[in-house]
Order: sequence, then C-alpha cells, then structure tokens
Amino acid sequence: MAKAAPAEQLKLLELQGLDAKLRSLAGRRKVLETDPRITDLTDALNVANGELGAAKIAVHDAETELRRAEADVEQVATRIERDETRLNSGTGLSKDLVALQSDIASLNKRRSDLEDVELEILERLDTLRERQAAQQSIVDDIQGSFGSIRAELDEAIAEIAAEETVVRGQRAAFAESLDAGVLAIYEKTIAKRGVGAARLFHGKSEGSGMMLSPGDLAEVKAAAEDEIVFCPDSGVILVRSAEWN
Repeated sequence: MAKAAPAEQLKLLELQGLDAKLRSLAGRRKVLETDPRITDLTDALNVANGELGAAKIAVHDAETELRRAEADVEQVATRIERDETRLNSGTGLSKDLVALQSDIASLNKRRSDLEDVELEILERLDTLRERQAAQQSIVDDIQGSFGSIRAELDEAIAEIAAEETVVRGQRAAFAESLDAGVLAIYEKTIAKRGVGAARLFHGKSEGSGMMLSPGDLAEVKAAAEDEIVFCPDSGVILVRSAEWN
C-alpha cells in the first residue's frame, strides 16, 4: 500500500481545492461559450440575412427589368422622332406620308403602353427597395445585439482566462512542494475520478457524500496513519484529519 506522511496527505486537500477552482472556472467558461443568446442571435441573423439576400435579388431583378423597359421606350421614341422628321419634311408620295402618320400614331400608342409598364416597374421597385431597407435594418439591429453580447461574453471569458492562469501558476508551484510519489497517485486518481482527494470527516466521505459502513471504517482505522486509503464508493483518496472518526 502506498504511503505518505499524514501532513503530506493533508496537503492534497489544498491541491484539490485549487483543482476544484480550476474545474469551476472551466465550467463558468463553458457556460459563457455556450450562451444561448449567441445561438439564438446566430439563428436569427442567418434567417434575416437570407431574407435580405432575397430582397436584394428582387431589387436587382426589378432594376434589370426597368432598364429593359427604359430601353424599349427610348427605342420607340427614336423611331417616332425619325418618322416625324420625315413627315415634317413633306418629301415623298402622299400615300407614304399617310402611312407615316399611321405608324406614328401606332408608335405613340406603343410608347404610352411602354411608359405605363415602366411606371408600374418603378412603383414596384420603390416598394422592393423599401422592403430591402427594412430588412437591412433588421440585420443591422441583430448584428448590433450580437456584437454587444459577444463583447460582454468575451470580456467575461478573458477575466476567467486570466484567473485560470493565476490558479494554474499557484497549483504548479504547490504541486512542486509535494512528495513526488503521493502527487503521482493523486494525479492518477483525479484523472480517473474527476476528484483526487477528499476529507474523511466524522465517518463521512466528502468524496462520495456518504457515510462509510462500519466495516469500511474499521479498515480505515486499522490502516497506519501514513497509509493512503481510498473511498470505497468514489475511489478518491481519503484524507484523515484529527476528527475523521
């Protein structure tokens, strides 16, 4: 059975205290890193960006449609201007001039229809642009909230990281003062059990939170003071103090 002076075993409780603090800090860090607000905002931002992308596409398509309509109007206007110039020149046969007048009338009707289409596209484009602007505002608001919460969490995580650095330094320095043999047993135990050592106080193992059975207590009582004993339920090192039984 492994042995260590009672005073050396008592030091394990202090080491366990530092490890418990590190474990607590790691738990706090994990809570911050998995803050549900970030998940919710990320999901909301993905949805909002998707809708913004769709709004931008709709605006782009309407703008393309408007350019085509404007080109159509311009093309018809150019033909009207050309035909009116020929008509006003008075040259040509009378039947050709009559045909020109008919063409101009048809072209003016065509231009009027195209201008109506152009106006409808403009009105629709205004609505689509307003929708895009509103969606952009939603995205900006979500990003603002995300940035604010992210900064808050990053600050808190940085504080925990700084505290972890200090505690790890304290642990490393304290571990160096321990007997190498007992430290090795402790490290093996904490790696396997999550807790390395716990106090045995008035017959209760603080490693398992349970009272030891009379038979287990008898075995602990029979063990020499420098023998390292383990909790029968949790498997951690039991450190006996003056009030252990």
